[in-house]
Amino acid sequence: MRMITKNAMISLELINEENLKAPDSSDFVKWLDLVANHLNVEGEVCIKIIGQEESQYLNHTYRCKNKPTNVLSFPAEIPDFVESEHIGDLAICASVVEQEALEQNKPLNHHWAHMTIHGLLHLLGYDHIDDAEAEEMEAFEIQLLYEIGVKNPY
Repeated sequence: MRMITKNAMISLELINEENLKAPDSSDFVKWLDLVANHLNVEGEVCIKIIGQEESQYLNHTYRCKNKPTNVLSFPAEIPDFVESEHIGDLAICASVVEQEALEQNKPLNHHWAHMTIHGLLHLLGYDHIDDAEAEEMEAFEIQLLYEIGVKNPY
């Protein structure tokens, strides 16, 4: 299922070809716009809801980690001379998000919000490779999630 949602800050293309259990597109737009409004960013994001096999393949291919993961971020690499509002793509593994929510005793929708926000922050240049970056990114995630009633995920 492909769905395009237009909004003031973020345009979302949501792909869920296997009809995996995932939030509504309106939830994704709310979470993406939360970040976009704070950072004054406009653009387009494509989110594909994927299964474990595809997640493992992508994680192995692009990160050399041979296991499925919750969210993968693929920033758009568009030359400066090409006019585009595309920020990038997120691949979110539904079953990994669900399993993590259970293991961490979190409401499922809260974990979806966290993974979506986390992924978008990666698209916008945030990272957690070193301690200082991780601290900054996590503090921002905590602040954003608090605004929508989600407890500190860390």
